[in-house]
Amino acid sequence: MKKLVVLTGAGISAESGLKTFRDSEGLWQGHDIMEVATPQGWRKNQELVLDFYNQRRRQLHKVQPNRGHKTLYELENNFDVYIITQNVDNLHEKAGSSNIIHLHGELLKVRSVKDKNYILHWETDLRKTDIDKNGFQLRPHIVWFGEDVPALEEAIEITQKADYFVVIGTSLQVYPAAGLIEYIKPKIPIYYIDPNPISIRNLSNTIEIIPMNASDGVPLLKTKLISLNN
Repeated sequence: MKKLVVLTGAGISAESGLKTFRDSEGLWQGHDIMEVATPQGWRKNQELVLDFYNQRRRQLHKVQPNRGHKTLYELENNFDVYIITQNVDNLHEKAGSSNIIHLHGELLKVRSVKDKNYILHWETDLRKTDIDKNGFQLRPHIVWFGEDVPALEEAIEITQKADYFVVIGTSLQVYPAAGLIEYIKPKIPIYYIDPNPISIRNLSNTIEIIPMNASDGVPLLKTKLISLNN
């Protein structure tokens, strides 16, 4: 099977009712990014940060994958699909997708502040009384601004093996995720699905822009890719 690599961003989750990233004023759900998405913010006010992610976690339990998520899962019948997502929700998992790399962490996981490899699945609110086996505080398993991106090397490796590369619902403004397109092999076609796509320059690849939201654009792409491989 041909390898189909997909980079997804906030746009695909927004269609399910989640606002997963900052708005035009630099706020994330009404909060300053520096307060809730940085190590400095965590050190300054753990209660605020915990409450912020607890609210996001509660919201996540109320939403479902949309047609875009579901169609990416359906493409596994025809392609070896890998999803690299900037989103911290579990909507790709809920839709059934098999191979998912979360660049920015996962909302339904927590980890020890002392041991980054001590990771637990977590469905409910996280509180200051929740600690690891050695008594250290648990924190959201989220990659905050200024922190390393542990999954980046795996994402680069998968990107380099792509036969088709798809970008969905991202403005390609957040690095290092946005830099993944630089690792796509020359001549590999790129499909960019977004109702407000930016201009992608300085690539030798053919880029086809599908100016739609994910729910409409991904089914269109599915038909296109299957016809190319028949």
